[in-house]
Amino acid sequence: MSMDTPSPTPRRPRLPAAIWVLGGVSMLMDISSEMIHSLLPLFMVGTLGASALVVGLVEGVAESTALVVKVFSGALSDYLGKRKVLAVLGYALGAFSKPFFAVAPSIAWVLAARFTDRIGKGIRGAPRDALVADLAPPDMRGAAFGLRQSLDTVGAFVGPLLAVGLMWLWADDFRAVFWVAVVPGVLCVALLVAGVREPQTQARTVGQNPLRRDSLQRLGQDYLWVVAVGAVFTLARFSEAFLVLRAQQCGIAVTWVPLVMVAMNLIYAASAYPFGHLSDRMDHRRLLAWGLAVLVTADLVLAQASGVAGVLLGVALWGVHMGMTQGLLASMVAHAAPADLRGTAFGFFNLVCGVAMLLASVCAGWLWDAVGSSATFYAGAGFSVLAGLLLMRRP
Repeated sequence: MSMDTPSPTPRRPRLPAAIWVLGGVSMLMDISSEMIHSLLPLFMVGTLGASALVVGLVEGVAESTALVVKVFSGALSDYLGKRKVLAVLGYALGAFSKPFFAVAPSIAWVLAARFTDRIGKGIRGAPRDALVADLAPPDMRGAAFGLRQSLDTVGAFVGPLLAVGLMWLWADDFRAVFWVAVVPGVLCVALLVAGVREPQTQARTVGQNPLRRDSLQRLGQDYLWVVAVGAVFTLARFSEAFLVLRAQQCGIAVTWVPLVMVAMNLIYAASAYPFGHLSDRMDHRRLLAWGLAVLVTADLVLAQASGVAGVLLGVALWGVHMGMTQGLLASMVAHAAPADLRGTAFGFFNLVCGVAMLLASVCAGWLWDAVGSSATFYAGAGFSVLAGLLLMRRP
């Protein structure tokens, strides 16, 4: 008598361990950065006497610098066939910049420190994203980018949470908190050096200039459409420094303002991986449209907020939007670009978004000073609608 034995259930594929390590690296650097950035607008306005326009200029120049540098570091990683070396260099430069915030006597020093920090981010960003795409199986790239983004965002809410605790403990001593932020930055570099190996891939053509016209033409129309959508998204989503200023404006004490970023990033971290996983299984354009609808709602809530509850609701919706769209856009770039041009593709994508970020942050600061804080968020909602129209016009 024979007995039928049940066939073993196929094991669900797992993401490579190096993806988790890269997520841990991002998490540590974000803890370091967000301990500073969650307090920096208040430090610039309250301690150094800056206006909202100056805050917008500093944030716009810093963030756009990072995104512009990415195009060259991404192309260089394709040319050399090496992602890790550039990623290590970028994270090391970010860690090096942190002590300068603690000793800054003027806005010029803050701008120089932010500029240096963001150059580091620019150097590491495109090679790191290309490294994630190289390491992840093609049918799991959405999940891989979502996981890295989730761990990155864990750092983005742990950092402000530490900042709140230390500000309370040390009686609003900004500079002491900035000194503590140096530690996770150093640990981040050590983890990357020890925990990630450069993958061996067959697709790269090492030594060929990826910025030649014939190389760039291989990126194609689908990739250019993703770039256009990403740029308009960036115009709609200006620097998060204005969320911090809005929170203070609506009555949250300086010590507790970083909790606003904790709330946003907690929701961002919780939603990024599930939405990244979902993006592997559904139409990207539909998920982007959902994300835009959430962003419009967040902008309208923040524009009309008059108290703590309204700010927290708007910030929570902002976090959901980030979780829905950021890993998705990275996955779309990876899918649209040839394997040997991924570094260049991520870099050029971020170059265009860098210009958009500069424009968005400067315009947000000008509207805040000239018209009022609500106008800043109404403008963001308007650009979100423009991005929605662009989605509808895809061939």
